[in-house]
Amino acid sequence: MPAGLAPIRFPAYETLRPVTELSGVILCDNPSEMTFEGTNTVILRAPGSATCVVVDPGPDDRAHAERIAAIVGEVELVLITHRHGDHTDGIEHLRALTDAPVRAVQERFCRDARPLDDGEEIHAAGLDIIVLATPGHTADSVSLEVRAAGTGFTAPADCVVLGDTILGRDSTVLDSTDGDLGDYLASMDLLAGRADGVTGIPGHGPDVENTGRAAQVLGQHRRSRLDQIIAARAELGHDAVAAAFTQHIYRDVSPFLLKVAEQSTRVALRYLERRESGS
Repeated sequence: MPAGLAPIRFPAYETLRPVTELSGVILCDNPSEMTFEGTNTVILRAPGSATCVVVDPGPDDRAHAERIAAIVGEVELVLITHRHGDHTDGIEHLRALTDAPVRAVQERFCRDARPLDDGEEIHAAGLDIIVLATPGHTADSVSLEVRAAGTGFTAPADCVVLGDTILGRDSTVLDSTDGDLGDYLASMDLLAGRADGVTGIPGHGPDVENTGRAAQVLGQHRRSRLDQIIAARAELGHDAVAAAFTQHIYRDVSPFLLKVAEQSTRVALRYLERRESGS
């Protein structure tokens, strides 16, 4: 990020906090139990580049979009990691201020540009960015592997932008509408193999020091939860509802978080049903 900026500690709202040489975060002031301290809008730019890439404009908050536009200057491209409103509802606010094209997996979020493809190489703001399909949290979730232009895709990445695939702490919720445990485990295996030692920038929470190691731990965690569900079925029966499994497994959490965890339990039960039916 631009030289001369004094270090800024997380959390710091509505200011550019440098993370790596090529990345920084503007934290939206929308804290909640779901968003932690708020949504991380990620800014990507090679040193000396006159333009930048903005990842995830954030929620429906015009003031946040105004801060982004005032801080970063010319926006060459906006990228979306996944469909949730705390990452996408600010698209039109930022568009009104920058007129930058917007790209996402889902066409409904794209503006003056085509949807993202898995494995695609994007060249913008002096950077080479690889789009990695990392579904599981949602079906359309992607991560973004970032390098300086011309360094070669075999060189270690500067960072990986993670959306909600990996959070800065705790494990992400698997959305019960289109989340998938099999996809999530495959995404963790992918990131574990590609991003060992690479800084991760999550959609919520502090930076991830080692993305590959975090992915390995989270994959193990989900597999352990699955084992707990299998064990619980021996006590509760196969016909027990997701809420019963969740209450049996998740202890000492708030009623709100218990309800959130129920989504992941539903997704895990669907995964077991498919696996056992051979489909």
